Amino acid sequence: MRITQDFAPRATGGPAGPDAGRTARRRPARGRAVAALTAAVAFALVLSGCGQGAEPAPKPASAKGSAEADRVEPLAAAPAPKLPVTVDSADGTKVTIDSTDRIVPLTGSLSEIVFTLGFDRQVVARDITATFEQAEKLPVVTRAHDVSAESVLSLKPTIVLADTTTGPSEAIDQIRDAGIPLLVVEPAKELADVGRRIDTVAEALGVPSAGAELKKRTEDRIAAVQKSIPAAPDGRKPRVAFLYLRGSAAVYLLGGAESGAGSLLEAAGAVDAGKESGLKKDFTAITSEALAKAAPDAILLMTKGFESVGGMEGLVKIPGIAETPAGMDRRVVTVDDGMLLNYGPRTDRVLTEIVEQLYAKGGEGR
Repeated sequence: MRITQDFAPRATGGPAGPDAGRTARRRPARGRAVAALTAAVAFALVLSGCGQGAEPAPKPASAKGSAEADRVEPLAAAPAPKLPVTVDSADGTKVTIDSTDRIVPLTGSLSEIVFTLGFDRQVVARDITATFEQAEKLPVVTRAHDVSAESVLSLKPTIVLADTTTGPSEAIDQIRDAGIPLLVVEPAKELADVGRRIDTVAEALGVPSAGAELKKRTEDRIAAVQKSIPAAPDGRKPRVAFLYLRGSAAVYLLGGAESGAGSLLEAAGAVDAGKESGLKKDFTAITSEALAKAAPDAILLMTKGFESVGGMEGLVKIPGIAETPAGMDRRVVTVDDGMLLNYGPRTDRVLTEIVEQLYAKGGEGR
């Protein structure tokens, strides 16, 4: 399963486990964040200067993340859709869209793309994981992580956008059976998926040229952030462990190869400590032994997860944390839940936050 921006795992096995969800027809197991963290769990980013050969920083405390407003940045030009269009849905159907007057995106990451393409006035509802400012007053059409077909249909949408983590399958079927064009998009699992998702949504909305512009803007900004990453004097990349925490539910998980965060960490010049330690799955329960093997220099957390355990003082009480280099140095990187694993138009900001916090004060990231 994957952790999307939803703020909680979809299944008892953890945010991104193989039993976590169903696809559009059958909620798929997994994780992307990274398609979902969203429970579709998720982490996110302001450009740091190149610190080639900088002196090591004193062991920094937990960084607090950017104070930048939680907003998306639409393209300058208003969209002018060329419709109708027929596109391939990820669940094997073909979907014809002839109007973008009333759009319902069913994940926070899809909402982010739609708004950034300039369709803010046409969006009539949101999923609970769409947390950015421009969407906050829209009616919510999900209950916990499940879509309410009745709520969606009551808004008379002309197009509904979902991804393969959206469910339950009965709701998807009910919306389609009502004659509403519903496009299922493959979730994003890594940085390389950003452009694909933008292209898919833009094509469905009849604005492929706007999609190309947004994709280029996003990729250029991500590249600029990567150029700002300081070089460690000893050439050693910082080891960062991605933890998914929900203290109120006693959920304490260590991210592995399929958590969805690995691509971000690697783009930030770091090593995914969980993956590197041999964890093949998305998430596994935190143990002292697993943390000792991962030996992270820093810990990546979603903001709400960090808060849910009582901040730094609560974090180091989790067995094994205090004994890691990250715990001893109190080295934590936090990114908003609604941004971290979106892999969309704001991924450059996510990367920026990770880079700024990880290499605070021009340090080595250790």
